[in-house]
Amino acid sequence: MKRILITGGAGFVGANLSIFLKEHISNCHIIAFDNLHRRGSELNIKRLRQYGIEFVHGDIRNISDLQTIAPCDWLIECSAEPSVLAGYATPSEYLLHSNLTGALNCLQWAKEHNSGFLFLSTSRVYPHSLINSLPIRETDTRFEIDDEKKLPRGISKKGISEQFLLEGTRTLYGATKLAVELILEEYREMYHLPVIINRCGIIAGPWQMGKIDQGVVAHWLAHHIAGKSLAYIGYNGSGKQVRDLLDIQDLCQLVLWQLNNYEKCSPYKFNIGGGPERSFSLLELTTFCQQITKNKIPITCEPQTRPGDIPYYVTDTSLIESISPWRPTVTLEQTLTNIAEWICSHKAILNGILF
Repeated sequence: MKRILITGGAGFVGANLSIFLKEHISNCHIIAFDNLHRRGSELNIKRLRQYGIEFVHGDIRNISDLQTIAPCDWLIECSAEPSVLAGYATPSEYLLHSNLTGALNCLQWAKEHNSGFLFLSTSRVYPHSLINSLPIRETDTRFEIDDEKKLPRGISKKGISEQFLLEGTRTLYGATKLAVELILEEYREMYHLPVIINRCGIIAGPWQMGKIDQGVVAHWLAHHIAGKSLAYIGYNGSGKQVRDLLDIQDLCQLVLWQLNNYEKCSPYKFNIGGGPERSFSLLELTTFCQQITKNKIPITCEPQTRPGDIPYYVTDTSLIESISPWRPTVTLEQTLTNIAEWICSHKAILNGILF
């Protein structure tokens, strides 16, 4: 692994991954490729260059931009329009061209240069129509799976596994990611291309420019720090919808192991997340934020559930743990503390971006 191209390399995941791999792979040249579409990604350029990482301003939607890059051993596809709401209230063109056309351009580039391809997919490939039909019980602070009732394949106390069914609607965001997964499988079979597919849930950590529809943890902390109001949206404004969180450093550790052991990964698609131990509801996240920031802010309730929303998603990581030594190690509380410390020490440059 002497050369690695990371698309979306100035984004939250891409920039942190670029820096991590640069620090952990000796004599490796990392190229971070990004169109700087997301506000705040421009702040990462200085960080990347401080670590000796080459930054290339380009757009994966334009194959000619990619063709300026010399061959690499691996391409790690981190670029995406990550909003689940994209296409509902906003035009879908950017989503489709970035997540689908752009990813296919990256794949064609990898084929031409015989590069390995690691794809960061999403837990949103699993249909919200099926997840919304799961038996759910309500506690004081969260929704939980009702395991006293019959559960469909791929769901247990551990969360949702790779065996969960794929029939149903999943939002345009999830559909673009699943489409790329399917084409990746064909490229792996037809052209013997090394391929790794990770279906990631919520990832969080410092340098995430969080919004309400993507990066909610950083968004929630930033508003507590700035004293700005928030809202519990959907599910009668209860704030009880549940997700699990994976720290960005744990994801980086996994990717490093996968690059060094891709033969073990090739036959599979992996659900990657923090699991039940790092799960939280928005109500519980609010409590954490209050404890960390010592601030209490107004939170309104908007009862109407948005299209594509789900009440529960927790990752079952049993498959990746069965073939690797990898386990998440950073606790939910530590991730939240790290994000809060980063926000407080960078308020000047984050003003207008995070709050």
